[in-house]
Amino acid sequence: MQNNNSGADEEFKARVYTLIGAIPKGKVAAYGQLAKMAGAQNQSRAVGRLLKNLPEGSSLPWHRVINSQGKISFALNSDKYKQQRQLLEAEGVEFQNNKIRLKTYQWLAYE
Repeated sequence: MQNNNSGADEEFKARVYTLIGAIPKGKVAAYGQLAKMAGAQNQSRAVGRLLKNLPEGSSLPWHRVINSQGKISFALNSDKYKQQRQLLEAEGVEFQNNKIRLKTYQWLAYE
């Protein structure tokens, strides 16, 4: 999102945070999916920036957001990658070759 309209940015941020908070345990959502649901298609990078800048100690389930290929976006085997994978596996999300099967685990808001 552009910074030239901070009101719109704050609305987008609030919508994205609300959506992330709504992702159920054991499900995942893609950055682009959340952007589209928040009314800003093609703004998946903006979703990523919001996640990167989450306040310390946030209770939002950030770990449930992955990329559209079903992969964790952190570098493979980095500390953040390991943390996110561990949190997802603790919720029952299974990995096959470092990928999550979206047909099984992707959150559909109308479920």
